[in-house]
Amino acid sequence: MSRTFLATLQFDGTGFVGWQRQPAGRSVQAEFERVLERLFGQRAPAHAAGRTDAGVHATGLGVSFSAPVTWTPPGLRRALNALLPRDCWVEQVHAMQPGFHARRSARARRYRYDIGTDDASASPFRRPFEWALARPLDLGALRAAATLLQGEHDFRAFAAKGQLKPHHRCRLDVAEWAERPGGRGVSFHVEADRFLHHMVRMLVGTMVDIGLGRRPLSEIDMLLGRDDNQLTSPPAPPQGLYFVRAVYPPALFVAPEAGRSVVAPLG
Repeated sequence: MSRTFLATLQFDGTGFVGWQRQPAGRSVQAEFERVLERLFGQRAPAHAAGRTDAGVHATGLGVSFSAPVTWTPPGLRRALNALLPRDCWVEQVHAMQPGFHARRSARARRYRYDIGTDDASASPFRRPFEWALARPLDLGALRAAATLLQGEHDFRAFAAKGQLKPHHRCRLDVAEWAERPGGRGVSFHVEADRFLHHMVRMLVGTMVDIGLGRRPLSEIDMLLGRDDNQLTSPPAPPQGLYFVRAVYPPALFVAPEAGRSVVAPLG
């Protein structure tokens, strides 16, 4: 007998080709499933709330998997953290209702993108974890651009080519820029029902061009009306992007009260 669990995973994406297994390179999924197989003595697939590109980080990626019923959430958390590599860490483990799936059961996903606008962003202790732009940005222009992105739109112009999708519509419930503490720059916070491949990085790259005065604000509406990405700015570099959380209905948790930290608004 087995039951389904949800792990909230943090990882430094610097040394990974992303979450998903790839023909070559080190993936987070391969590392996580290797530990599960060692713990359970058999292959145990793991499913994440979303894919991440090479170099992208996570502070709260939901990962679902099945484990023998003898395991408890605290025991799984201790065992996973004892065996996972140093650039991965499990913050929480929850028991979930039958049929739960980290990707298919998610109501929404949230990402954060950090940009360093100060000279110190070039530090080797910061550069792997943010876009070391080291130039001032017009925060008012960034916020005006983000406001235009809120709501439901066709984001085809902000998606990588080659992906076959039934549609390119996404609903952005949160799209806002905020100053980082200590004058370290700005962060973009975005939450949506779904994201397209490279979408957040292409949104950030375009808004940064607006914040630098390279593009007018009016081009956001123009891009949202296009059916290709030929006029979209290049995507922002991956190291500034973080998968922050996935939102799940409380009823999917075996102990609903345990799910509040997963679904509660960020502070």
